[in-house]
Amino acid sequence: MKPFEYYAPKSLDEAVSIFDNAKEVGDTRGLIGGSDLIDQVRNGRREPNTVVNLKGIPETNRIEWIEGDGLHLGSAVSCSTTAAFPKIKERYYGLYQACGLVGSVQIQNRASVAGNVCNSTPSADTVPSLLSYNAKALLVSSKGERIVELNNFFTGPGRNIMEANEFLVEIILPDLGENTYSRYQRFIPRNEMDIAVVGVGSFVKLDDQNKCISSGISLASVGPTPIKAKEAEKFLINKDFTKENIEEASKLAPNSANPISDVRGTSEYRKKLIKVLTSRTLSECLEDSL
Repeated sequence: MKPFEYYAPKSLDEAVSIFDNAKEVGDTRGLIGGSDLIDQVRNGRREPNTVVNLKGIPETNRIEWIEGDGLHLGSAVSCSTTAAFPKIKERYYGLYQACGLVGSVQIQNRASVAGNVCNSTPSADTVPSLLSYNAKALLVSSKGERIVELNNFFTGPGRNIMEANEFLVEIILPDLGENTYSRYQRFIPRNEMDIAVVGVGSFVKLDDQNKCISSGISLASVGPTPIKAKEAEKFLINKDFTKENIEEASKLAPNSANPISDVRGTSEYRKKLIKVLTSRTLSECLEDSL
């Protein structure tokens, strides 16, 4: 393992200063849960010059629901703490499910949703639900703050738009309102502690007549980044939320994907799984709405 400088700032200003100074000497990595980063450093897959532990900063440990605004989820909040927060299960059930699928229970106690985002793997379990909710990320650097849509955050496997001196402070999930339903499902070869061959996060908002007025369908492990199934999403809008329309949307979902063939599944197999998992997640939303 290559030696690196380690810092543990106690405020955003201190962290900004460290990141800004360290950008001149090479790769700088923020440490949140560390379940991915520590393994990558130990195995030589990442060789940062500087590691900045963000867990001691109050803003990164924030988890707060604001009516009419949404949920503010600090980057250091673990998956288990996220899942235990009442509003997560009540308003963002797909994310609640995904948090329970991130590795083992021990991993869930360390890993965070924001860490899953920053690691930027196409197979990240929590990301499809975040994309389906149109979640955003608050990024901070010496230039100030900026809020970016997660749909525009990922640029490739393990890559994203964050600049060298920038770090993620919180994920912002919008207040989705009433009559909203979401689910996440994945297919894995083993029963647990495996990487998704395909993952699907679905969200719908219905009016009083059970017509779909907003939808989100997002896919994991079927492209270089997590993907929005925009054609399927668009199909559902202003239509009755029925089994028939769910099946039609499920047929359209694979059109947005560009999966590879590897030892875990062929491209054709993954496209079939997209259809199946889209149908299952939307069908569970329908059952919940009745």
